[in-house]
Amino acid sequence: MYRHVIWDLGGTLVDTYPALDRTLAAVVRNAGGQVSEAEVARLTRRSTGEAIAALSSRFGIDEAAFRAAEAELKRRWEEYPPPAMPGARELLRDVATAGGLNLVVTHRERSSAESLIAGLGLRVDDLISAVDGHPRKPDPAMFTEMLARHRLSADDCLAVGDRPIDAVAARAAGVTAATLESAAAPVDDDARYSVEGLVDLRPLLGLAAPGGVAVG
Repeated sequence: MYRHVIWDLGGTLVDTYPALDRTLAAVVRNAGGQVSEAEVARLTRRSTGEAIAALSSRFGIDEAAFRAAEAELKRRWEEYPPPAMPGARELLRDVATAGGLNLVVTHRERSSAESLIAGLGLRVDDLISAVDGHPRKPDPAMFTEMLARHRLSADDCLAVGDRPIDAVAARAAGVTAATLESAAAPVDDDARYSVEGLVDLRPLLGLAAPGGVAVG
């Protein structure tokens, strides 16, 4: 079992994908194209950048249009944040109660990440953003920095993300990876664990199901 959790933010602790998928699909439709949100979802689960590049190439729309729509969405999130993932607050609380740390490594700009966390009342112990000067995932630098900063053994940590690059970065840092995915938008990666909901992480952390008995 694992004690500490190194979390991704968007798509993992915060349910950002539905709004993002709608936003990118709307850019296509406003330009006269047709694409379903399910199609967009399969692209964004790789990365937002890959999704924008693919949609731009397919529909002949300048990438700047997608970037502008994404930036406007993030501005709206500062006032009206997307919802936390089901069970996120409770799981963060129970990890902390059991003596573990909740640590976030994200590509999101620090101000945006901190705004989401504060707006949703998510309690985390530390956050590293790529804009702090670290290379982006799949480079493991943010993970190795977090381990060193808190003097943690990689064996005691579980990394939770929603994209292949999260698992690649975690594994390169020696941290076991778990991927949050859905049947509608499966993720093909090398994570040791695949879960459909945050509640499914509880046995890996030796935590009780809500209202249940601790596992292990």
